[in-house]
Amino acid sequence: MSSSSPRPNTESNGKTESDPQQRIAELSESIRHHDRLYYQLAQPEISDLEYDRLMEELASLERAHPEHVQPDSPTLRVGGDVVDHLVQVPHQVPMLSIDNTYSRDELKAAMLRIEKALQAEANDDDQPVAWVMEYKIDGVAGSIRYEDGVLTLGLTRGNGVVGDDITHNVRTIRDLPLKLNTDNPPKVVELRGEIYMTGADLADLNVRQAEAGLEPYKNTRNVTAGTIRLLDPKIASERKLRFFCHGSGQLDGIDVTDHMTFLKWVESMGIPATPDAVRLASTEQALAAVAELETEMSELPFEIDGIVFKVDSFAQREKLGVRSKSPRWVIAYKFERYEATTRLEAIEVQVGKAGTITPVAYLTPVDIADTTVSRASLHNADEIERLDVRVGDLVVVEKAGKIIPKVVRVEKHARTGDLPRFEFPTRCPECDGPLKQDDGGVYIRCINPQCPAQLRQRLIYFGSRTGMDIDGLGEEVVDLLLGKKLVASYADLYRLDAETLAGLTWPRQRKGKGDEMIDVQFGQKNAENLIQGIEASRTRGLARVLSSISIRHVGPRVAKLITAKFWNLELLRQATTDQIASIHEIGERIAESLVGFLASDVGAAIVTDLEAIGVVMSEPEPVEVDVDPSELPLAGKNVVATGTLEHYTRDEIKERIEALGGRAAGSVSKKTDFVIAGEKAGSKLAKAEALGVEVLSEAEFRARYETTDSAE
Repeated sequence: MSSSSPRPNTESNGKTESDPQQRIAELSESIRHHDRLYYQLAQPEISDLEYDRLMEELASLERAHPEHVQPDSPTLRVGGDVVDHLVQVPHQVPMLSIDNTYSRDELKAAMLRIEKALQAEANDDDQPVAWVMEYKIDGVAGSIRYEDGVLTLGLTRGNGVVGDDITHNVRTIRDLPLKLNTDNPPKVVELRGEIYMTGADLADLNVRQAEAGLEPYKNTRNVTAGTIRLLDPKIASERKLRFFCHGSGQLDGIDVTDHMTFLKWVESMGIPATPDAVRLASTEQALAAVAELETEMSELPFEIDGIVFKVDSFAQREKLGVRSKSPRWVIAYKFERYEATTRLEAIEVQVGKAGTITPVAYLTPVDIADTTVSRASLHNADEIERLDVRVGDLVVVEKAGKIIPKVVRVEKHARTGDLPRFEFPTRCPECDGPLKQDDGGVYIRCINPQCPAQLRQRLIYFGSRTGMDIDGLGEEVVDLLLGKKLVASYADLYRLDAETLAGLTWPRQRKGKGDEMIDVQFGQKNAENLIQGIEASRTRGLARVLSSISIRHVGPRVAKLITAKFWNLELLRQATTDQIASIHEIGERIAESLVGFLASDVGAAIVTDLEAIGVVMSEPEPVEVDVDPSELPLAGKNVVATGTLEHYTRDEIKERIEALGGRAAGSVSKKTDFVIAGEKAGSKLAKAEALGVEVLSEAEFRARYETTDSAE
């Protein structure tokens, strides 16, 4: 059932006695609906008590009318008969493991080896290697078999050839449908994936363990591995195991040619696919994406121990083949995980450069991976609610890959007394201004552009290497300048002079003298170095300025893409949202943010002030080709490319259209002159046909507009 479906009727309508079959169907549908909301979307609509009452009514009706019990009834999840022992069953397709690496260099070498192996057997029809990047979820590998749409078998990996039959426990996993969401199911489909438990569910389980006088479980993976092999499914049902599909075994009746398409099919069947999977068009893109993903993983509600890269094309996988224990088309980049238990002493909120209010956990210092950890981000209000973390709690803190400390879970069973819940502020803690939650998002922001805490964070970022790279402008110096009221804007940095700076003093703790404070002078040398750093930053260019002044959604790459077309401030000010959004990789959200910033009083004042103080607000003008644009083959034409093309990547076809004088549009409209349609062209092709827009195949486009030389 899709999330857009109407909420199933849970009222009896007087049919419990007169029409038990219909009431059983209504209750079953309603319970499946609420299972999906709770386990897959984390958006429950009813309380646990209301849910239990629905389940009790269904069970009672099924006992009274066993002839109406369906094979996918929700009551089958709460545990059936206890099995005597686990039976070993052969895998129809071997369930292999994955080769691992722990370094970026090894990851790159492995990916290049895979590329080289494919190039050795390539023919003219082969496409470059595209990778799918996924989280490596730290759970227990499982294989789930559906026959004619009905769940029939669940196996562990075992030795890869045979696995333990865990069907009785797999049936208790609430986000796994007992019947696929389709009227035309495939004959056989084996889903390979990870059975896991969230940190929040482990915390709740450990409370029950403590109440029963039993030892708490140490981590989610161990309890999952033990639970899935239990003989009594009632226990497994109570422990809220979950499942993500990330691959396949035997397939009979599914026509898919690549991994991303398979994952979309899985989701359409009502099965959770591995989350946030992304297709990357090259090894270079894949390697560049690793660092970004590492910074995001700390907000996940489940444990991961790495990132997996898979060749997307099934045909290319077939060419690469398998080794005795692992496929040649997949590689895992694993993180070493380190964790410790410590006490949460306080939760405070910080204001970021974009006004984001971020709660921070202050911890009793604890050593993790050779560093002392005393703070960890709690990310947002939703994360605090999900963890149910409270000041005074004993918490488990983890560092994955020795990078970012993360509060994994609360040891609720060790909670003493009635600890109060953390109340998220309703006003900015720095300026007392109003707070507003992002539309459709989780972050809460201070919307006062004059907030002093935002100014501090913005100045720090402006001077950082990622920003304008001003040598000597760190946090301590920013605090000094703000404290002395020497700066109130970015442009004020360029008004500073060495003489004023040299005479500044600020208090510091005297070494070896306890809490004794002394005044320390900034000094002439430090002053001259800072002024030199500020002066050197004047010529960084418009792209660097745009990415340094904290415009939402405008980072270094976005700024370069935009300024390649609008290379000076005047052009940029005149550009419309549609013009900026038409730039490949930009889109409406970024365009609206930039145009809105430049049109606002605050944004206009910032760029005007920087320009007036002598900061370079332009990039080198693009070199013009000595060709009359009106004579180019696509002059004045709006062209849309859609689907997978043989001879061009997405960027290449856009560049080619523009080189031929056309405009590479992102959407089809009445103004579109023609559409280039490759394989798997979808909604854009359908819209073109509905509007009567001309559609060309890739071969037709090349024959009509490309010369032999330019097409090579």
